[in-house]
Amino acid sequence: MLANQGYAAYANNKIMTASPAELTLMLYEGAIKFANLAIEAIDANDIQKAHNNIMKVQRIITLDHKYPVAKDFDEVYNYLLMRLREANIKKDKDIMEEVLKHLRTMRDTWKEVMRTAHASR
Repeated sequence: MLANQGYAAYANNKIMTASPAELTLMLYEGAIKFANLAIEAIDANDIQKAHNNIMKVQRIITLDHKYPVAKDFDEVYNYLLMRLREANIKKDKDIMEEVLKHLRTMRDTWKEVMRTAHASR
């Protein structure tokens, strides 16, 4: 119990002290984690677990449109949301793997942007 409280405090501190770029990276990592869990659940024919994890991915990739850059990603995110809805309805592993591939590419691109920005300082 005490170890769980320590981890929760660590995780909360990590989030509270992260830069906006680091928070974005954490969101990509979370979306990838939940997509993987959804794929595992589909394989195990655990419909509820698959649904729950696909919904978590959907919530993560829903953009906050208060930032101008968000508009640049509208088409990509709308496509992913459409595919996630389809994967959830059909419990389709292939669609989830396609979404996962896109999420990994986006995460890796974001990491490169962060690295380049850090190197240019």
